[in-house]
Amino acid sequence: MVAVILPLIEAAAYLAPRGALIGLDLGSKTIGVAVSDPDRRLATGVTTIARRNFTADAAKVLALAAERQAAGFVLGLPLNMDGSEGPRAQSTRAFARNFARLTDLPIALWDERLSTAAVERTLIEADVSRAKRAAVIDEHAAIFILQGALDRLARLT
Repeated sequence: MVAVILPLIEAAAYLAPRGALIGLDLGSKTIGVAVSDPDRRLATGVTTIARRNFTADAAKVLALAAERQAAGFVLGLPLNMDGSEGPRAQSTRAFARNFARLTDLPIALWDERLSTAAVERTLIEADVSRAKRAAVIDEHAAIFILQGALDRLARLT
């Protein structure tokens, strides 16, 4: 059991026609988690997982996926502004490679440049306090990432 890991457009061919997708924003300290509806129209926040170690983190993500009968995963790939991959993108790819050994559900990588900045701006405009922003930023980034991927997938059909 090894899942495919592909850019979103290529991964679309491996996704079942229906079923929720789980979106992940992989931070160094937390993992923001979002889920789509089975028709893949709307992303909703689920939780923020405090990172401990890969095994524990992956188990929590897989449990959430099973609970929601997920058809696949969308991982935000934090590319540099010039499109190159830095340490954060390499860390995301390493997580994806290790995670792929634990599931047969497709793993799609989605360019998440500026997602956290966009979410931060939105929360500031909504007058959310700094402490509350820190508590929800990764979950909201996961929503932003997953919704962008859902919108792109919708344009494919």
